[in-house]
Amino acid sequence: METQSQTPRAIDHLVLPVASLDIARSRLSAIGFTVAGDALHPFGTENACVFFADDTYLEPLAIASREDCEAAAKAGNVFVARDQAFRFRRGEGLSAIVVKTDDAPADDARFRVQGFGAGEMLEFSRLMRFPDGREINAAFKLAFAADLRSPDFFLFACERINALPTDRGALLVHDNGVIGIARIVLVEDNPSDFQYLLELGLGQRDVTAHSFGISVAAANVSVDALTPDGFNAHFAVTPSRQGRGLEGAAIVFRSRDIGVTETCLAANAIAYQRLGTRLVVAPAPGQGVLFVFEEQA
Repeated sequence: METQSQTPRAIDHLVLPVASLDIARSRLSAIGFTVAGDALHPFGTENACVFFADDTYLEPLAIASREDCEAAAKAGNVFVARDQAFRFRRGEGLSAIVVKTDDAPADDARFRVQGFGAGEMLEFSRLMRFPDGREINAAFKLAFAADLRSPDFFLFACERINALPTDRGALLVHDNGVIGIARIVLVEDNPSDFQYLLELGLGQRDVTAHSFGISVAAANVSVDALTPDGFNAHFAVTPSRQGRGLEGAAIVFRSRDIGVTETCLAANAIAYQRLGTRLVVAPAPGQGVLFVFEEQA
């Protein structure tokens, strides 16, 4: 377990609570993303994911059955309980960073020993359908880490019992040219207060401190925790805040060709701001956080 904790983890996906999958699908499609079909969880939530060629994805998450969600939360389902709390306080946004693991029980033990265990592990399965007609019974084990001082953000490790197909075909091709996630940006007044949570969750003890906050390199994506002033300096936007604690604020995507991205946004009447070589799209219903597009280096 100790060796695993010292190895930087790869980001698996990001959880984006939304009010409606229909609205999220419309918004994300207009931005140029290919959105997978709706899929139900056995505890009342549903998603419509956006998969990328770098083996990461976005999980827009909505409520399919409020009654099932309430029952699951009462029964100790951490995923649903934290989702409900996030929706109450913030509505839409970025609620969780999810890392890949091949041993969720070991992660659960490690989170608890370090004082960041967020509740009981979750194990579940569900049917997944792909556009070419393939179906798999996907099974998962989740281990949760959180800091009580940060109510609007958590991390969890996701162990896939049955791996997703790597050849997801058309789901990996996006009209906006996006091929993956480059950075995840969080905001907090004093980011170093949450350094240990990020170190633990991302399996990375090498943290870079700078005048705008801290940066932690996961195996495949950089995670930045910036002060509000630092966020404004990077993106020319003042982040919405609900008080202290880490809050998801932006996702920076890698585009194979920023010209393709800009043409797509303009053609679909998506408002954006050009900041140097980057394109910035403000949050909107179904999107939740700032989207930033950069050309792959």
